[in-house]
Amino acid sequence: MRIERGQVAVITGAAGGIGRGLAEEAGSRGLRLVLSDVSGERLAALVATLQERGVEVASLVGDVGQAQDVEALRDLAVQRFGGVDLLFNNAGVMQTGFSWEVDAAQWQRLLAINLGGVINGVRSFLPLLLEQQRPARVVNTASLAGLICSPLLGPYTVSKQAVVALSETLHYELAMLQSPVGVAVLCPGPVASDIMASNHPGGATQQLDDLLGSSIQQGMDPRELARQVFAGLEAGHFWLLPHKQFKPALERRLSSILDETNPVFQMADA
Repeated sequence: MRIERGQVAVITGAAGGIGRGLAEEAGSRGLRLVLSDVSGERLAALVATLQERGVEVASLVGDVGQAQDVEALRDLAVQRFGGVDLLFNNAGVMQTGFSWEVDAAQWQRLLAINLGGVINGVRSFLPLLLEQQRPARVVNTASLAGLICSPLLGPYTVSKQAVVALSETLHYELAMLQSPVGVAVLCPGPVASDIMASNHPGGATQQLDDLLGSSIQQGMDPRELARQVFAGLEAGHFWLLPHKQFKPALERRLSSILDETNPVFQMADA
């Protein structure tokens, strides 16, 4: 898919981290933007910044875990710009802790946003994208956790692996229809963001939270990530894996599955 000036990109979770990087990169390329975030204050600040740069922007404060909010975002895109070319189902939150100690409300909150938000995006926007009968792309933000399991990240890992599964299934379904609409799944490692602010940590995981927070803050610049994402989309890639250094860990996991050996957690190379 060629990405060109005047196309319309919808981005959820747009006010910070990966979402902000995507919005800034898309705006610099002359795309028109429809942005959503749960934080009205941060979203308004981003919109003002983009508009100062001459970017056409529409925005809506909303919770992607609520189907009606995502449907309203779709309607805004149609009313303001007449359609959609790129949909970034990006909004997400973090939850750490032993899987059995994370309470039901925390599990439900994370799944509603990280997985439910993608489901709501697919259900709300796919009929529109198919009806347009032109090339379009759905980009679902998963994570390295969508491919590799880690301790103390149970809810997050479950949600992100489900996003990968949904994305791959959608890829096959669109291929069955010979549709010009495509899908990609973004599986990054650490990217500089404030996602840990959404975490409800337990005392037993404080050391992990400190290490994870530090790793994220020192992660890839969101704008650099966005440049890699747009390059991958223009190249027609389904898998968007910006952190190549983690491929050996993925190879170890795949080998363990194929060899039927018990998994051993090892993220970094020995």
